[in-house]
Amino acid sequence: MGILRTIIWVVLTAVLVIFAMANWRVVTVTIWPGWEAETKLPLVILGSFLIGMVPMWIALRTSRWSLKRRLEGSERQLADMRALANRPVEPAPVAPVAPETNVPPQPTDLFSTDKP
Repeated sequence: MGILRTIIWVVLTAVLVIFAMANWRVVTVTIWPGWEAETKLPLVILGSFLIGMVPMWIALRTSRWSLKRRLEGSERQLADMRALANRPVEPAPVAPVAPETNVPPQPTDLFSTDKP
């Protein structure tokens, strides 16, 4: 895959160099009224390309930074949840149970006035 990328870059560079050599003429660019610059046409094209590319490159980098932060936060949360799910469960302490007897409960009379 790397060789294919290299071939594409070499072909693109060759096309740009041939284009620049064919259009190597002096052009006058009016920056503001009364302020003009004489430069070569390929430099004007390269400058306009960079003026259009740089803001989009900055927007791409900031969105990638934001998404990377969100992804790292999600990965941390997932790791915490996995650690919580994989920890050993400690058994709850069990209170000793008294053995059952077959003695029926004695009824109590709460309203009796007799005191023993």
